[in-house]
Amino acid sequence: FRVAEDGKALTMAILEPGAVFGEMMLIGQRMYDNYAEAIEDVMICQLSVDEVERFLLSDPRIAIRISRLLGDQVARLEERLTDLALRPLAAQVASTLLKLGEAAGPPRFGQARTIHLTHEQLAGLLGTSREATSKIMGELTAKKAIRQGRGRIVIQDRDILRKAARSTS
Repeated sequence: FRVAEDGKALTMAILEPGAVFGEMMLIGQRMYDNYAEAIEDVMICQLSVDEVERFLLSDPRIAIRISRLLGDQVARLEERLTDLALRPLAAQVASTLLKLGEAAGPPRFGQARTIHLTHEQLAGLLGTSREATSKIMGELTAKKAIRQGRGRIVIQDRDILRKAARSTS
């Protein structure tokens, strides 16, 4: 996430296992005001820029993988920018829940997909207020698209979420 001078935070991404953080330093970018916070138990492997460069030079497959990661990140950020600029918040929330549900992996033992996030964390990801996010989450709950618990969101009806994600009003 990034923090502005006024203290407002914007979540740039929620990383999944095996993800890379700080890769922009590889192409000479700085990580000003960028932070990472674990929302569950994690194991982190830290490499210096020199170590990464040595790996990239020793095996071109690693360089190709990193370039693909950077390309994927650019595509995700462009999609988020388009969402922020052109889509209503309700569509952004529904679309984000669908993506997070997919990233959570397939449901186990017939259970629905569960996303472990608070409204505050979801709002940070969307660059909006917790209050606005909570209002939309309440509407999605009333439509039975989701079920909410403390720090978790259970996707009940992906078709309702897909319809909401395509909405332009």
